[in-house]
Amino acid sequence: MKNVPFFNYPHLFKSHEEDFIRIFKDVGYRGAYILQKDLQDFEENLAKFAGTKYAVGLANGTDAIWIALMAAGIGKGDEVIFASHTYIATAASIHFVGAIPVPADCKEDHMIDPDSVRKLITSKTKAILPTQVNGRCCDMDELMKIAREYNLIVLEDAAQGLGAKFKGNGVGTFDKGGTISFYPAKNLGSFGDAGGFVTNDKDMYEKVMLYRDHGRNDDGVFVMWGFNSRLDNLQAAILDFKLTFYSKEIERRREIAQMYQDRLGHLPQLQLPPAPNSSSDYYDVYQNYEIEALKRDELKQHLKDNGIGTLIQWSGQPVHSITSLGFTGVGLPYTEEMFTKCLMIPMNTALTNDDIEYVCEQIVKFYN
Repeated sequence: MKNVPFFNYPHLFKSHEEDFIRIFKDVGYRGAYILQKDLQDFEENLAKFAGTKYAVGLANGTDAIWIALMAAGIGKGDEVIFASHTYIATAASIHFVGAIPVPADCKEDHMIDPDSVRKLITSKTKAILPTQVNGRCCDMDELMKIAREYNLIVLEDAAQGLGAKFKGNGVGTFDKGGTISFYPAKNLGSFGDAGGFVTNDKDMYEKVMLYRDHGRNDDGVFVMWGFNSRLDNLQAAILDFKLTFYSKEIERRREIAQMYQDRLGHLPQLQLPPAPNSSSDYYDVYQNYEIEALKRDELKQHLKDNGIGTLIQWSGQPVHSITSLGFTGVGLPYTEEMFTKCLMIPMNTALTNDDIEYVCEQIVKFYN
């Protein structure tokens, strides 16, 4: 029996061990730990990769969301519409700037449903916060159309989306910008918590830069109240190195997605994510490979019994169902049905073709 973990954490280090040791030594010997040239280099290269004018390194992806919300002027009493199919950090960030998180439904590709967004708009709605989940970009044409019609801000939670595109435009380029997570299991992962913000909006960039370093400007003058949310310089050096081959990593993920499509696409019991090149509008980077499966729990157990790791995203709980946080009386039919069937199967660049074949073989065996 093969062992195919859902994510191979040791591989993160072993894959480029000598390079990482070299980076550790270089940063350590220079004593370059906070706000050093490595961070500046990474920010410049990240902006270039994302296709934006600006990028800011932050302590983690959650900080990135709530700092960006504050920079966009979102505050007490404002309603912000977000996808219920997201991590709790999205809603928590809205909550902690004093705004009201309003969950929306998703659609067949598991992205926020613009029709659901439109129905939720009230006189208090200030912003739309779509999650570019699983490495796919939302239908930004429709969301931007709604935003313009109602004079709303759009801020992207692109924690899982770095490199994803819609009609040739990358995440973070559509309005106020996009927040990114560099959590170890992300496509571009660090060795700890790390995050970022990319934008074409100079005002947003300048405010986020101030917020992340106690409100201190380049002259060392404190010009506003701020926080400590600086991206660690060592993590920035690691991420800058990994960014040099990130495009190849994305291509490998797209290859794996196509392999899953070729070997599992015929099964009527499964709904697979959109395949690579299935639409010229989308360029997906496959942070996750989230399927919908009949007899989901039994399939999950079967795969576990055969050494294959899987995960039900967000602990199987859409945000709008968390009554302990005050969400009550919200009905989102597609999201609720989807969460009875959704399952993430292995998707990362540590996987070999033999690993993928084995996963597919076991899934086909279960349904036959």
